[in-house]
Amino acid sequence: MIQTRPYLRQWQAHPMREILAGAVATFALIPEVIAFSFTAGIDPAVGLYASFVISIVIAVFGGRPAMISAAAGSVALVVAPLVREHGVEYLFAAGLLAGLFQIVFGFARLSSLMRYVSSSVRTGFVNALAILIFAAQLPHILNAGAVGYGVIAAGLAIIYLGPRLTTKIPAPLICVVVLTALCAALGIELPRVADLGALPQGLPGFHLPQVPWGLELLSIIFAPALAIAMVGLLESLMTAGVVDDQTGTPSNKDAEARGLGLANVAASLFGGIAGCGMIGQTVSNVKYGGRGRLSTLAAGGLLLLFMVAAGDVIGQVPVAALVAIMIMVSIDTLDWGSLRRLRATPRLSNLVMLTTVAVTVVSHNLSLGVLVGVLMSGVFFAAKVAALQQVRREGDTYIVEGQLFFASADAFVDAFDPSDHEGPVTIDLSGAKLWDITAAAAVEKVRQRFLAHEIGVTLRGMQGAAVAEVGRG
Repeated sequence: MIQTRPYLRQWQAHPMREILAGAVATFALIPEVIAFSFTAGIDPAVGLYASFVISIVIAVFGGRPAMISAAAGSVALVVAPLVREHGVEYLFAAGLLAGLFQIVFGFARLSSLMRYVSSSVRTGFVNALAILIFAAQLPHILNAGAVGYGVIAAGLAIIYLGPRLTTKIPAPLICVVVLTALCAALGIELPRVADLGALPQGLPGFHLPQVPWGLELLSIIFAPALAIAMVGLLESLMTAGVVDDQTGTPSNKDAEARGLGLANVAASLFGGIAGCGMIGQTVSNVKYGGRGRLSTLAAGGLLLLFMVAAGDVIGQVPVAALVAIMIMVSIDTLDWGSLRRLRATPRLSNLVMLTTVAVTVVSHNLSLGVLVGVLMSGVFFAAKVAALQQVRREGDTYIVEGQLFFASADAFVDAFDPSDHEGPVTIDLSGAKLWDITAAAAVEKVRQRFLAHEIGVTLRGMQGAAVAEVGRG
């Protein structure tokens, strides 16, 4: 349940600072949402409408204040094949089902599985996102020309030098206003936001997906919906963890899962694509003072306000100004400390982090990168724990210490040599821990080997006491 007083405090702190931070996130959202819309094969308005709806809903029901959620690239990559094969209406249906999945995941407390994602994987996730954010700007940068490079450089100068003059207005907002006015006044011809695609012309309306409801629909959208739910939830929870670390405050991951599910259901019913947490925009929001729910609400509300009420003005913002903002976001997102710590960090941890980055960047698939990283972490951890197992022989007694499980079972079995004994033996398991059926099978295998050589076996310490004594068979 939501505790009323803490929840209300998340809305009340420093409203002007929250709104301005949300405005920065809005301008950081515009180019990415439009770009991701093209990736998914949908009209930019679909992505922008979704971002508005998701932000409003997640601000109210989410579990991580100050986090920005919207139409995201990871989801766009998942749904692109569905849109190509079946059309945008099936996208809305899949998003609706994905939202329901996420609500169920939240009530089932599946967010607890995040504890199995190691710090190395999380760092790799963040660094990969920073690289992908910058890579998404490369087409704009490479085609900018000399004048465009100058505008981007001017934007970066304003962003990084502006705080020396004032911190009351976020530097990225100053960047957008100054560069838009400068390009208009000097007649500088550069690509503008209006050139990126059709912008919304009004408020989103309720739209039930126009699809043939039934088992055939379910067979088409089930797998994509599950992928949307898993990828979106993974990225949102990872982003929430980043905000937890940056702000030193906890979040309710289960509430975030439920809130994201509600947001995606709402977005799908208002003609929008499903979305999730966006780490670059979230980092930007937090950097400029966003700490509560109002900044999330402002990011979505201002996005629609700018697009609808001031669409002509926003359409004149040079893309180069937004590119400068996104370069700043990518720089701030990258964990530079992780690079400095490479020599001090264990090699296997570095390998996990770098592999997570490499797989994510090459595949543009966040879930695949994290999955590979988690699997590597699990394998390396199992190997470390298995290496700690010891079987020490003292006469006809074997003393077993450490963890006995699937990864250490073979080494355990190989430590016993029945041909080297003439009388009964004792296997002392008091200092060992048997974790799985493979461990139990390994103990039984050793016992059977001794029996095959007509050697009696006493198992001591199984479940805390001597449990079996086998005479010569």
